[in-house]
Amino acid sequence: IMEVFEAQAFLDVAAKEQVTHTLIVPAMYNLFLLRCEIGDHDLSKWRIGGYGGAPMPHSTIVALSQKLPDLILVNAYGSTETTSPATMLPLGTGTTRADSVGIALPCADIRVVGEDGKNLAAGTHGELWIGGPMVVPGYWDNPEKTRAEFQDGYWKSGDVGSRDAEGFFRLHDRKKDMIIRGGYNIYSVEIENAVTAHEAVIECAAIGRPDEVLGEKMEVFVHTSDPALSAKDLKAHCAARLADYKIPDFVTFSDSPLPRNANGKIVKKELRKRTS
Repeated sequence: IMEVFEAQAFLDVAAKEQVTHTLIVPAMYNLFLLRCEIGDHDLSKWRIGGYGGAPMPHSTIVALSQKLPDLILVNAYGSTETTSPATMLPLGTGTTRADSVGIALPCADIRVVGEDGKNLAAGTHGELWIGGPMVVPGYWDNPEKTRAEFQDGYWKSGDVGSRDAEGFFRLHDRKKDMIIRGGYNIYSVEIENAVTAHEAVIECAAIGRPDEVLGEKMEVFVHTSDPALSAKDLKAHCAARLADYKIPDFVTFSDSPLPRNANGKIVKKELRKRTS
């Protein structure tokens, strides 16, 4: 067990132990793609590359398929409250359904719910409510939080998502992370996907920054492998992929990983403390 992830050490161990399955966050895949010579390692036994905690950039998926053509990528979605994954991408769909967290697992009952608590039609964005025997009944010794986040046997995830006609779910953002800039609702995940498509970006996080005129402006925190990457270059990269009002107002670079919790998710609360 690695106490701290280090890309070269990870590949060394994976080759030595002939690892067959992994479950790591997308930024870790990006790190060894950018910093290591994968061809120098015998990874012939590596079959399943599981990931979660954040979307996998399309550029990372393409690079992995080229470097490790036998590796099957599997995305899963769940939480502490669900005690296990609630959705998973069927094997073999990691490339064709790269923007999806998969279909509901047999034990999971997932609803896409509007502000009125009613189910929404396929393709409509709403909050994901998750029910099933694996979902906890509430929070220990916290009845107020339990009443706020559980209803009729479902846990209100706080995630904005949608389900297509074939039953595949997509995550668009955390409700609390959506940025409202000049009256426009901006999903931070869309911005993060655009930014991480840059070859020098390992990971990033987009947050709203209070603004007296627009309500919020957007700041992105970027963990980069290239110290020469500038905010101007990154904004130009985004301009080719996003509408004008979605281009980040501020860019903060870091040569170290962004803060994460025990589940591998970036802690945006910590990043908000860094805004001036």
